Amino acid sequence: MFILIGKALCDQGKFADSKGCLEFACKILDKKEAVSPRFVTKAFIDVAEVYEDMDDFETAVSFLKRALALIEKEPQEEKLAEGTLSSRFRGTLSARIGWILLSRGQVPRAIPYLESAAESLKESFASKLYALGHNYNNLGVAYLESERPQLAAQMFAAAKDNLDVSRDRGPHHQDSIVARQNLSIAYSTMGSYSLAIQFQQQVVDAWKVHGPTAQYEFRKALRTLKELKKKACGTSSNQLPTKALPLPLP
Repeated sequence: MFILIGKALCDQGKFADSKGCLEFACKILDKKEAVSPRFVTKAFIDVAEVYEDMDDFETAVSFLKRALALIEKEPQEEKLAEGTLSSRFRGTLSARIGWILLSRGQVPRAIPYLESAAESLKESFASKLYALGHNYNNLGVAYLESERPQLAAQMFAAAKDNLDVSRDRGPHHQDSIVARQNLSIAYSTMGSYSLAIQFQQQVVDAWKVHGPTAQYEFRKALRTLKELKKKACGTSSNQLPTKALPLPLP
């Protein structure tokens, strides 16, 4: 109830009142943690989402960490009984924390969560779905910003492969194009311009399929392709920024 009120107040821009409701809700949740840990876990996630809406990302991360800690404290037999569901829940939370930290420029803090998410999400998905692809892409961004382009390229390639076959995405979806763009950037960073040009050409072709609605993206991708060809000849030094992809909360 108080979380819903806090959400409504947040939507009205009444952040101070919203935080007051959320703080009151958390006092109630603290008392229920021992007897209803799964209920409290989901409530903490809801609280985190409201703090995200208020751009209070540190507080949002703190509640996501509390939710993750409650999942980790579940009895082993309960985790085994739920199997892939528990792994998926844990992986999605880790991925969300990692994405928030990455988007705030806190790369060293983000990497352990993104790596943990990759392992958990791999365990939980029998088929390739976009959540795993998003996390691979974000881990690639983190590795590239940490000056580890080879690892970044591996992650971007995994993201591309995953998103291409996902029933929710596909090779011409924007997220798949972003993964190809990032893969091109990683190869360019390593000086592997032939591979960078190859994947940038795929970006150009994919945006072209979208027609008039993606003219800006198509022209930008085409300019980047020309820049890469100049780089291959040693006449350009421009560098594109990589792009992370958000993950929904469970």
